[in-house]
Amino acid sequence: MHPSYQILMGNCHPISDKEFWDEEVRLAELAEPLGFSAIWCVEHHFDGDYSMCPDNLQFLTYLAAKTNHIKLVTGGIIVPWNDPLRLVGKITLLDYLSNGRMVVGLGRGLSRMEYEQFGIDMNEARDRFDEAAEMVLRGLATGVVSGDGPYYPQPPATIRPRPTRDFRDDLVCIAMSPDSLDVAGKLGAQMATFIQFPIEQHLPLIDQWRAAYREAQGSEPPPPVLTEFVYCHEDPEVAEANARAAMARYFVSIVKHYDLDQGHFANITGYQAYAALSDMLAAAGREEAATAWADTQTWGTPEQILEKLDHKRSVVGDFHFNCAFSFGGLSFPEVEASMRLFSDKVIPELKRW
Repeated sequence: MHPSYQILMGNCHPISDKEFWDEEVRLAELAEPLGFSAIWCVEHHFDGDYSMCPDNLQFLTYLAAKTNHIKLVTGGIIVPWNDPLRLVGKITLLDYLSNGRMVVGLGRGLSRMEYEQFGIDMNEARDRFDEAAEMVLRGLATGVVSGDGPYYPQPPATIRPRPTRDFRDDLVCIAMSPDSLDVAGKLGAQMATFIQFPIEQHLPLIDQWRAAYREAQGSEPPPPVLTEFVYCHEDPEVAEANARAAMARYFVSIVKHYDLDQGHFANITGYQAYAALSDMLAAAGREEAATAWADTQTWGTPEQILEKLDHKRSVVGDFHFNCAFSFGGLSFPEVEASMRLFSDKVIPELKRW
């Protein structure tokens, strides 16, 4: 099991965005010396309470210069918001600057607000992703980007500096809905998902991706990546109190950012699977839903965390554990202490697994 570090960039603190970013950058630079295998970074725009990293390739380029061996993962580039020709050049450049440490992570995006601000019809998201993702992957494999689709018509363009490898061997898709799982399998991508429910409810989705991968690739899929919100403390009561308070605050930002209580997903092409999530939230109420969501995350003493992860492993088999430590206004000293304790008491055991 490879534990990685997830950057979210949601500023719920009473400080400026610049002060917040300075602290988050400092924490990210700790990931390699603390023993994490990779740094994952999101792409989000316009909503600083939820997440504000408008260019994860740029941030990871900075981290490439500050690190030596840790993997750098775009988790993910939201493909419909980016030009595929530009993406191939940027990915190639980061791979050069990191000496081959980059992993390409792609996503479709779920926020109606972000789509509206970019002036893109969210009903086109699936078709835009499918068309552009193939262009990007083909361009990285051949060094030439071309396309004859309706959204990204592109006469053949040669990329310089030239890509050095086929990134289908280092490819991740953020896949949380049934159609995204099938696309990830077709592309030969490792599945990455945020844990939202008890792990038993995630198993059918993971198995769907595994089946799609086997059918399309003719080989066994790699372990999935499970992204969770993590808080580690030696005192179990402090761990629970701090984790639940921060997760409740973060849950509010999730609901707001994605309009999860607005009931709009049923009317957006390709997003109908999320309508059930909205219905569950409406039925349970925001407070009960936040409590249930926090129950599915990984917090506690090092021993409790290992027990929770071992249970998940018993359900889904081997997986990689992607850890979000900074969220919901947790103070930066609390976040750093949690990371260091996790590094000292949890990571060595996970690596033995």
